[in-house]
Amino acid sequence: MTPTQLSEALSAALAAAVADGSLALPADAVPASVHVERPRQREHGDWATNVALQLAKKAGTTPRALAEDLAARLGAAPGIKSVGVAGPGFLNITLDAATAGELARTIVEAGEAYGRGEALAGQVINLEYISANPTGPLHIGHTRWAALGDSLGRILRAAGAEVAAEYYINDAGAQMDRFGESILARATGTEVPEGGYRGEYVNELAAKVLADRPDLPELPRDEAIAVAREVGYAHQLAEIREVLANFGVHFDVWFSERELHDSGAVEKAVSRLREQGHVFDKEGAVWLRTTDFTDDKDRVMIRANGEPTYFAADAAYYLSKKDRGFPGKIYLLGADHHGYVNRLKAIAACAGDDPESNIEVLIGQLVNVGGAKLSKRAGNIIELRDLVDWIGKDAVRYSLARYPADSPLELQGEDMIKQSNDNPVFYVQYAHSRTVQIGIKAVERGVRRADGFDPAQLSHASETALIGRLTEFPRIVAQAAELREPHRVARYLEALAGDFHAWYNDDEKLRVTPYQDEEVTDAHRARLWLNDAVRTVLANGLDLLGVSAPERM
Repeated sequence: MTPTQLSEALSAALAAAVADGSLALPADAVPASVHVERPRQREHGDWATNVALQLAKKAGTTPRALAEDLAARLGAAPGIKSVGVAGPGFLNITLDAATAGELARTIVEAGEAYGRGEALAGQVINLEYISANPTGPLHIGHTRWAALGDSLGRILRAAGAEVAAEYYINDAGAQMDRFGESILARATGTEVPEGGYRGEYVNELAAKVLADRPDLPELPRDEAIAVAREVGYAHQLAEIREVLANFGVHFDVWFSERELHDSGAVEKAVSRLREQGHVFDKEGAVWLRTTDFTDDKDRVMIRANGEPTYFAADAAYYLSKKDRGFPGKIYLLGADHHGYVNRLKAIAACAGDDPESNIEVLIGQLVNVGGAKLSKRAGNIIELRDLVDWIGKDAVRYSLARYPADSPLELQGEDMIKQSNDNPVFYVQYAHSRTVQIGIKAVERGVRRADGFDPAQLSHASETALIGRLTEFPRIVAQAAELREPHRVARYLEALAGDFHAWYNDDEKLRVTPYQDEEVTDAHRARLWLNDAVRTVLANGLDLLGVSAPERM
């Protein structure tokens, strides 16, 4: 029996009490689903609910009296071993072994679909993250959102949302001209201008530009800067795409800021917002009255010299997302972008959206990895690709995913690559590989799932604890999606791995594979189903974090 099925059984018991007059509650007050959760103490049963405390006052009775009535009705339901009433009216529910153990079959047969649900069904979300300038390599400052953003997208989709992952390419503005000037200087052996880009990577780009355009040194300066800028930009963006692909990060949309300006979208955005009454003129500039919507000051959109501001581009970009059919817009921004929260919400309000539901701005705090070396090619930064080459994609992604984004984070590189139970990613991946090897050995000894499944065999305390943990996975995924917190999946996987190891190491009698002279029994087959259910959930959870599930370690 799944939590959903138990919830439905509780709702049916309430409806029956209303129908026979035992419960003086309007029929429309009976909840369609009843919240159940795992008790903190195992001896209290498999599931608990406080529904009696929630409804007793409306029904004109005491919580305990209502709980006792529900306990009597629910106790007769198939698959429920016992129902107890605790305290002022809590219901503690224990399933019979066969009903609980049946979950193993459900998980194995569902495969990759187990854990996926409809909690966010119907939601259409644009998820923007990283959005680094294409004037240099991705570095450790981008790494946290690369890992968390991609994981969040996977989790939102698993919860039923339609998600477009988007990278906003900051390819407009003065920094692109400085980028072109820096490449040209390296290509022609002259000094990089003040405020320009330095580092070995600029030399590498200059060499690539010269290979593509050997005529670069002979061009007039303005044309040479433009060529260096455009060719260098193409090469740098290609490197960013390659580094992200190697990190397991995929974007559905690469949106160019330059195209936003060239298409006239910025001017159109100003006009649209003016029509809605939020734009005003002052001192020759064009302003958006964002103070009407919690911003600390009004924002300039068009300067007195006619040049649009970055804020104007932000407004046009928000309207572009709205026009492209994304009611939900999630921005994942770095630690230095706290000031953007109110101004982006103000843009949403000025655009006619609800800033409390149509836009979310998540701020990621800084991350530091002890032992990492500064990049020789990029100067005083730690490149993402160097980090992955040193520690490995899985270890970096998992380590970043297991902490809330809003907490400053300092990791130790050497700890992240240790093959020990103290290393969380190793601990979880090892649990998965162990389930695979147990399954292989079991089949070699003649234990096959196809020969039958008796879930009642899974009655040991460590087995019921493991089954209970497996039951929680869909709820954890839905919760992680709703709260935008991928770390909940990582912490769940660690708890599941711990329960699995405890089960398999608990007692020599709890074997999946029979001894050499032992016959295969229903118990061996049932444990193989349970082993394979654990393998399925570990693999599904790791996939949500963009981490591999190795078969051997």
